[in-house]
Amino acid sequence: MAAPNHFEIPHDMRAFAEKSVEQAKQAFDGFISATHQAVSAFEGQAETARQGAERNVASSFEFAQKLVRAKDIQELMRLQTDFIRNQMQILTEQARELGESAAAAAKEATTPKR
Repeated sequence: MAAPNHFEIPHDMRAFAEKSVEQAKQAFDGFISATHQAVSAFEGQAETARQGAERNVASSFEFAQKLVRAKDIQELMRLQTDFIRNQMQILTEQARELGESAAAAAKEATTPKR
């Protein structure tokens, strides 16, 4: 007579396997959550950079229009000086905004979710 083809996984082994699968699922869920946070942070930084670039382009066109209308070299030099000063202020502000955005993203990425 043929032996029965009955195979049973021991209870302890089954419990260990179930626990391992649950731990793997939790680790994967944590990874996915961290990935979503990183992507969100990157999108925020990209939006900040896009807005800054738009402001820079608009400011440059405005400057070019003023240069074309300058009446003499003194006005041209004053416009140039004002533009450079303004651009330095804008770049400082943009660097601050990007720094704040990066710091917030780093803090969010390292804060455990419950």
